[in-house]
Formats: sequence, structure tokens, C-alpha cells
Amino acid sequence: MFKIAVLPGDGIGREVTPVAVEVLKKAARVFRFELEFNYGLISEDAYEKYGHPLPEETMELCRSSQAIILGAVGSPKMDRLPPELRPERAALLPLRKMLGLYCNLRPVKAYPELLNASPLKNELIKDVDLLMVRELTGGLYFGEKYRRTREDGEEIAGDNLEYTKSEIRRILEFAFSAAGSRRKKVTSVDKANVLTSSQLWRETAGELHEAYPDLELEHMYVDNCAMQLVKYPAQFDVLVTENMFGDILSDQASVLAGSLGMLPSASLGGEVALYEPAHGSAPDIAGQDQANPLATILSVAMLCRYSLQSEEAARAIEQAVAKALAKGYRTPDLMSNGMIQIGTEEMGNLVIKEIEQSNGV
Repeated sequence: MFKIAVLPGDGIGREVTPVAVEVLKKAARVFRFELEFNYGLISEDAYEKYGHPLPEETMELCRSSQAIILGAVGSPKMDRLPPELRPERAALLPLRKMLGLYCNLRPVKAYPELLNASPLKNELIKDVDLLMVRELTGGLYFGEKYRRTREDGEEIAGDNLEYTKSEIRRILEFAFSAAGSRRKKVTSVDKANVLTSSQLWRETAGELHEAYPDLELEHMYVDNCAMQLVKYPAQFDVLVTENMFGDILSDQASVLAGSLGMLPSASLGGEVALYEPAHGSAPDIAGQDQANPLATILSVAMLCRYSLQSEEAARAIEQAVAKALAKGYRTPDLMSNGMIQIGTEEMGNLVIKEIEQSNGV
């Protein structure tokens, strides 16, 4: 029995997560997986019950599972708490660190049916199919933090950006390996003209490249990469970078797919993997049946691929999403003239229907 922890979280996480779970249950029946789902609390619900956004009960549930489906965290109520109790800092980062989830994968694909949903010209994005590989447990987010008042009365704050060579090497190895089964090109993103940590990053990438002579390696400064993502995004195959750069660039890359609601992610590296949409909790539309569940559905497709080791099930879910979009169905974030607007749950039901029809169920 494959155990999955489900953490719906806040806002629209509570709406998109059950929809994605139903899609995964359908895939399990079609492809004969035995799955066990166990639900836990994180962020606002956890704080209300336990006084902390990541209680020990949730950590134990995650440790005893083989995969985690996370909805989204963040709410106006949690934003009023001290920084050390906000879910982004007190739940997400500790969860990643505890589970050793050092590698975040965010595939970005431009669906032909959604080209008009992007603010970029169709001819720029029609061939986009890239993989963002982000280091997830080092850098500024996990470095030493301080805030104090100097003798002259000036307040000062700082965050330490630090990486070990082994941390850099292991994320680069993941990126090189991934590129070997794709178009064999790796773009390593840094700021080596300014940052000492980036200089070590670039040196390590060059050294590792010697073990992968069949791959193309290019180095690119992060500011240039941000420009190139909107100027000529189809040039990229695998993009690999450190934590904060990856956080920013992957959100920027979401416009290539038309919406953050189309961007799935997988966090890997430990014995337990975590799957979540790249979008946030969107409290402004929570409870209105407007949220796009496709990023979460595509995240469970990644769960099939990386945790269940079933490429067949992963492709079935991805193809079902593509077919639903090809028939003109859209949640509000993707709407354009001539399309059919539907809600969160209905979109999930359409994906399930496509899985059934494509697999003779």
C-alpha cells in the first residue's frame, strides 16, 4: 500500500486538492495502484488547533508517508502573525529541510490551446518545453538571519547566502541527468560576476560537465536569464539555479504556460516526495469555485511519474488535461473569447472523464 499524506492548506488549496485527489484515485483504479490517503493540517487550520502552522502530528504523518500532496499555504490571518510563525517560514521551509527535499522540479509547457492566454506573442512561446530545476534547501532562505540596531541607532537586517560545494553538485547532477533524457542542454543560472557563492556554483558546474560530454552546458547571469525568458524562451531545455533565483524565475516562467494555475511542481531528494502547484492560496477567490485545479492535477501526474514510477499513468493524466483544454473548457484565469467557462470541480470531472474514455473505462 502506497501511503500519501494530503495537506490541503489554505484558501484555494482546500478546493483544488480534493479535485486532484479524485483524479489520482481514478488513475489508481485504471492502472491498478493501491493507495492510502491520510489527511493532515498545515498553516491556518494547524495554527488554530495546535498553535503552530506545522505541528508534530503533521510532521509525523509526512515522515510516515511515501508522498505528500500539498495544496497551498498563506492567508490574511496568518500574515498578521510574527514572521517566525508565518507558514512560508515556519511550515514550508522546515518541512523541506526535515524531508531532505533539495530538488524542486517545475516543468513549463506551452499548450497549443493556451497560447492566447499568455501575454507573450504566440510565435515566441509555441515551442516552449522547459524544466526548471531549483535548489530548495540552501541559500538565503535557510542562511543565518539577523536584525539589530547599531550603536548609531540605525536598524540593520541581513540574510546569509551560503552553499557548500556538495549541495551545489547534487542539484547540478540532477539537472544534468534530467537533460540526458530531454534535449541535452543545461543552462546554469548564477550571478558569478558579483556573488562569491555563484562563483563556486559556476566552477562546480564546469567541473561536473566533464562527466557529461554529450550535454551542452551554458552559463547565464540571472538578470540576463530573466530577460531571455521573455525574449526567446524556446531556447531553454533544463534551467538549473539556486533557491531564490529559482523561486523568482519559475514564477516568471509561469506566464509562458498562460497562468500559474498551469504550473505543477515536485520536490524530491529524500525518501518522501512532495507535490504541489506553483501558485499560492489566492484568498481573494477562495470558496468561489473559480480556482484552476490543473496545476495540482498535473502535480499528481508528476507523483505518478517520480514516486509511483508509472510513466503510463502520468501521461494519461497529462493527456486528459490537454484534451479537456482542446475542447475549449477553461477556468476564469484562462478564459478567452469562444471558450467555455467552468468551475474548479467541473474541470476535475472533465479530466477524469477523459482518462476514462482514453483507457476504456
